[in-house]
Amino acid sequence: MERLGAWLIKRCRSSYRLVTQRRSLSSTAINASSDDIVNQVLVEGRGSSRTAILNRPSALNAVNSAMGAKLNNLYNYWEDDPTIGFVALKGSGRAFCAGGDIVAIYHLINQGKIEECKEFFRRIYSFIYLLGTYLKPHVAILNGITMGGGAGISIPGTFRVATGSTVFATPESLIGFHPDAAASFYLSHLPGHLGEYLALTGEKLNGAEMIACGLATHYSLSERLPQIEEQLRKLDTDDPSVIEAALEKYSDLVYPEQTSVLHRISTLDKCFGLETVEEIIDALQNEASRSNDAWCTATLKRLKEASPLSLKVSLRSIREGRFQTLDQCLVREYKMSLHGISNQISSDFCEGVRARMVDKDFAPKWNPPSLEQVSKDMVDHYFLPLGELEPDLVLPTKLREAFN
Repeated sequence: MERLGAWLIKRCRSSYRLVTQRRSLSSTAINASSDDIVNQVLVEGRGSSRTAILNRPSALNAVNSAMGAKLNNLYNYWEDDPTIGFVALKGSGRAFCAGGDIVAIYHLINQGKIEECKEFFRRIYSFIYLLGTYLKPHVAILNGITMGGGAGISIPGTFRVATGSTVFATPESLIGFHPDAAASFYLSHLPGHLGEYLALTGEKLNGAEMIACGLATHYSLSERLPQIEEQLRKLDTDDPSVIEAALEKYSDLVYPEQTSVLHRISTLDKCFGLETVEEIIDALQNEASRSNDAWCTATLKRLKEASPLSLKVSLRSIREGRFQTLDQCLVREYKMSLHGISNQISSDFCEGVRARMVDKDFAPKWNPPSLEQVSKDMVDHYFLPLGELEPDLVLPTKLREAFN
């Protein structure tokens, strides 16, 4: 087991580390706990650090457009402030961040307010690029639910602290969408074809699995978080190695349980490394028949719950992301997201959100209803240019260099 953990950590950690730099600080604090717009992102500061706190606990800190705008403004200001050495991000309550506010997007689409949807995606994706190219060390404390866009606004940063309460997933295919918010970048860099597995099934990883596969850089028991936060508040530095040493002081050594999917990497790779969704499913069925493996059966069940169109779109997205930079992934995902909410090819996104988040009948009527009816042209549509009158996502790549 130790060899597995060491191998996975060595193979993955370097893919996500950003070497960063800059300087020390002053102090601020905003104290509030209500769920109103003003207080949906709070700020703490002392010494040479600033901490942004996602503060929508009743919505599991799901990020909306206003929060995206505020995060962009805060992080740009902090980066330019020479007294601030590093920045942290955490969530209120039992979640770090459950992702983007997809219920709000669902209602905006139904109200015909597509421009507001576009603005949401622009703000969130722009913040992710800002984080991924940030000039100061960044610490994300991933205590609790960390899903979809919640992973997107944390994983591109320097350090990610997972805990015993962390639950990671990219479940977008289960709501008729695709893993976005830079998911096609970071999932595609995981060991073997673990990224395809997570993207297609939406299955969860715990904190120990996140540290083993490289999604997290540190692991700590939840009860030790107050000590970590206090230690960070005392630091007067912009040196990533000093911050790393402080995090490691309260880190715990953990390995995935024997039931973890990370102990099935060879079987997973054999199935999810195949070219098409149909071939992946056939391989899982053959493996289940041959070995009577409960994991194969459970994985097949999960795939059957997802939107057939989303499965094919998501698989192609991960495969393309493997050979693209962060900015290229975000620009492509922006196109895909706008095509996905347009309802031109399918209304699976609205149907998936309705079934899982609004009516909660968990009985989506996917269109097309089967993989056989998903044509190549349908999948290709998600990767097409937006059109002459629809601008692409513009990222400041000349000012801020993307990384591979």
